[in-house]
Amino acid sequence: MITPIHGLLRHGQVREAFHCFERNRQAFTDEHIRICEIPAPPFHEAARGAYLQRRFHELGLVGVHSDAEGNVIGFYPGASIKSLGESLLVVSAHLDTVFPPDTDVTVKRAGSRFCAPGIADNCAGLAALLALIESLNATRLKPFGTIAFVATVGEEGEGNLRGVRHLFSEHSLGARIHQFISFDGPGTEYITHQALGSKRYRISLAGPGGHSWGDFGVVNPVHALGRLVAKLADYPAPLEPRTAYNAGRIEGGESVNVIPEWAHVDIDLRSVSELELARLEEFLLNATQQAIQSENRLRAAARHALVADIKLTGHRPSGETPRQSALVQTAVEASIALGIQPRLNRASTDSNIPISLGIPAITIGVGGMSADSHRLSEWYDPTGRELGYQRALLLMLGMTGIA
Repeated sequence: MITPIHGLLRHGQVREAFHCFERNRQAFTDEHIRICEIPAPPFHEAARGAYLQRRFHELGLVGVHSDAEGNVIGFYPGASIKSLGESLLVVSAHLDTVFPPDTDVTVKRAGSRFCAPGIADNCAGLAALLALIESLNATRLKPFGTIAFVATVGEEGEGNLRGVRHLFSEHSLGARIHQFISFDGPGTEYITHQALGSKRYRISLAGPGGHSWGDFGVVNPVHALGRLVAKLADYPAPLEPRTAYNAGRIEGGESVNVIPEWAHVDIDLRSVSELELARLEEFLLNATQQAIQSENRLRAAARHALVADIKLTGHRPSGETPRQSALVQTAVEASIALGIQPRLNRASTDSNIPISLGIPAITIGVGGMSADSHRLSEWYDPTGRELGYQRALLLMLGMTGIA
């Protein structure tokens, strides 16, 4: 059931929810800070997840639980008697950050800015989940269909979207999800309806190692990886469809005068086209074999060869929720109704998975401003945040209908 945005704007309880966002500005900021100061490093989101699970309980969601992968799920029942057993709208935000376990996540204030790693990406999204539930409770708004609120694990980096993958592939809810909205970071301008495809590889090489003088002539893993990276850097990536590659990290060796026993490189491949991504992947794998063969051939007299371990560490499928879909159109209409000029774009988010499965999905920001995402200097300014919350509420109710 799709409800026109102009009708929602005239609805008394919706207007009251808008006022709720303004009245509770400080309380929502305090919640945002509490979430941020619970570390959620890659693959260790349990503490932050436990907090979200407790808050879901306190806010009256039903069926609150943490699934086998660590996603936290709770349901806001719709007015339809059968809504809990019917198709679902999922509203989600990811729990994890990119920062290692020993990162100081204490929030510090500088004027209107709040500074801490992860304060915007994605504590802003998590805080929005709770603020929206509170506004629904305070105004007794009743969507016609049930909304599943989900805090996912593993969205960032090597997490490889593991939380949302589990939600759709192994969790019993997967078959019931018919629309998916992800809150990710600040701002209101972008509506991400196109999924940017990517593949990530770790290419590890090992050899006997040795002294740089006494054992010169032994196969060198770093030399081979240097050849590989040089080949990749020369790849003629097309501008259209846009395609990119990056050698993001090289590690290995013990000292300047020691032939390394091991080394590895992490490679990121991206394209808006699955075909171009496949071509780039094929080039990388061929270039890897050529680089290894060149090093082995050059050092053949030493009677040693490099041993390779090539692992696909991440795969994010591409795809698109059509512009004419009800979900995208409702997001656009809700934006315009609030004076936001939306821009449709492509990115890599939790929405990649449902989009690849043909399930309408988008990712949006939840208001406010920020900079330095994925850096220790990350900051968030909640000025204008209410507009993001209002847009999110209109979108949710526009998709579920209102009783």
